[in-house]
Amino acid sequence: MRLQFVISNQTNPYWNIAVENHLLSLPETEVVTLYLWKNRRTVVIGQNQNPYSECNVEALEADGGYLMRRRTGGGAVYHDDGNINFSFIVPKAMYDQTRQFSVIQRAVLDFGIVAELSGRNDILTDGRKFSGNAFSKGRYQDLHHGTILIKGNMEDLQRYLKPKPAKLQKHGVASVRSRVVNLSELNPEITSESIVPHLQSAFEEVFGGKAAEVGFDDIIAQPAVQRLYEEFASPEWKYGRWRSFTAQRSAQFEWGGVEVQLTVDEARGIITDVQIASDALDLAALETVRKKLTGASTSEAPAESDNPIERDIYNLLFR
Repeated sequence: MRLQFVISNQTNPYWNIAVENHLLSLPETEVVTLYLWKNRRTVVIGQNQNPYSECNVEALEADGGYLMRRRTGGGAVYHDDGNINFSFIVPKAMYDQTRQFSVIQRAVLDFGIVAELSGRNDILTDGRKFSGNAFSKGRYQDLHHGTILIKGNMEDLQRYLKPKPAKLQKHGVASVRSRVVNLSELNPEITSESIVPHLQSAFEEVFGGKAAEVGFDDIIAQPAVQRLYEEFASPEWKYGRWRSFTAQRSAQFEWGGVEVQLTVDEARGIITDVQIASDALDLAALETVRKKLTGASTSEAPAESDNPIERDIYNLLFR
């Protein structure tokens, strides 16, 4: 096993996510990568989320910010350059979420911050979230990435993100601000710069080796990375077809929130197009629902399923 360390010198989110996806695509079986990056004024949404429900898109873009859609599931998060993001890109045989989480826990412990994991793949301290995480599988390697809130602008976070009332009620709080914490509030010595060597040393300690640093500029000069940049920056990927739907249902379940938007051919009583926005981590179940609903009758639910996500969505639409 070899360890490598990549540090972005860009704050444009489309370059950062292009590099992440390029590293994930490589046929590596012996190299474990820790990639650190920052985005400037960016709302990041999950693969299956509706940008207009999760984010005040007009305000964000009027202020020079970015909307970025990732290829993993989970919910919307806000990035700015007061925070830092991490990606573990690990060959399948070595992938271990507990070990990867422990790198973050050990790094913040150097600043006297005791961190614990929550059931929804968040990292908390004293019951307040400072890191949200999401996951994806590649052909050769798997991805575990997340953000660390250090000195983020909480007013911007509230201005750009649109928390759903049902989600806030379920967690028993009144706003996004009360659910998260900047680590700099707990120890002013921690910054997005000062944490970097602690993340590197924790990475080497947990994985048991010395990490070699790989030049970021060498990576983004590759044509494959430039093509990924263009894909992630494209309006087709960022916004999809969310402006044009004619029917909508939404709800909050134990597995997460969901919003279903349908285009219906009323003359034939047929669903012609389906979009499902959700922070659920089971992307396969969401895709199964989308396929079953596309072309289905509006008067008859698909067959019952043992999967709770499928069952709850069908009940939401047809009961």
